[in-house]
Amino acid sequence: MNALRAFEAVGRYLSFTAGAQALTVTQSAMSRHVSSLEDLIGKPLFERSASGLRLTPAGEVLLPVVSKCLDRMEQTLNVVRNQDMESRPLRVHIPPSLLYQTALPLIHGFRREHPEIRIDVSTSNVTGAPPGNLDMMIVFDRPNVGDMVTDLLWMVRVAPLCSPATWEQHKGKSLEEFLNSADLLHVKLEGEARGLLWSSYADQQRIALDCTDGLAFDTAFSAVRYAIGASGVVLADIDMFAPEIAAGNLVMPFDAVAADGYGYYLKLHAEDLSDPAIYLFREWIIRHFAQPRGQEDTAEAEHKAQIVAKV
Repeated sequence: MNALRAFEAVGRYLSFTAGAQALTVTQSAMSRHVSSLEDLIGKPLFERSASGLRLTPAGEVLLPVVSKCLDRMEQTLNVVRNQDMESRPLRVHIPPSLLYQTALPLIHGFRREHPEIRIDVSTSNVTGAPPGNLDMMIVFDRPNVGDMVTDLLWMVRVAPLCSPATWEQHKGKSLEEFLNSADLLHVKLEGEARGLLWSSYADQQRIALDCTDGLAFDTAFSAVRYAIGASGVVLADIDMFAPEIAAGNLVMPFDAVAADGYGYYLKLHAEDLSDPAIYLFREWIIRHFAQPRGQEDTAEAEHKAQIVAKV
């Protein structure tokens, strides 16, 4: 345990001095503990150079697991010490567009059925896994293989969407003419070119399209709201924004749906499945997203519409 704590502290600060100060032990003791852990696993955990300290590939794999385990132990000890046997909050990350458009009613429904389970929800506009100590995360990403339990919730299907008023101005045009004459609304992806999604879509449809102009938004939710309230055409998930299409606030002028390769995935660590709260929430989410779009029961659909309208 001392070796693991020493490794976690040094890895967190990337400094033996700072790690020793955090644990109030000597730097030499920290060095001995880390060396003993390296001897135990048979691999170095840090690379030491004149420019500083950095984790080796083995250290990068081990650090988040050790940090999570130590954090869980500390929380459990605090619960026992305080004789407060309530479960700790379930820490869940959900991308912004999915949270505001789909997941808020889902979380509300789960809370109605399981009021004893506390949930801390965070959101950030990242592609792939977000930073931070989380119990579960829904990520927007391309398919990939990792060491976490991964459940596909849905693959994104996109098409050009706009307001009825915007389409009225362009009626009679072909898809290529429409997109080249309307204002393109971009949804930016972290670390990717501004017009990536439109460029990929144009390639799939085999049309020429200038993807450099137009407005750019951090989230699809914001881009769609702009399209509804102002102007422009947005390339958006037709399943996520099916309520706006059904209500007539958005129109899909062309039957030109494409899969952009991205999807929403639920990820968690395998060892956390023994936690009843995590197990229940995972089962709830999977059951919800396994249900075909548009087939919710009437009461749940009306409740969902009320919450989305408030948001």
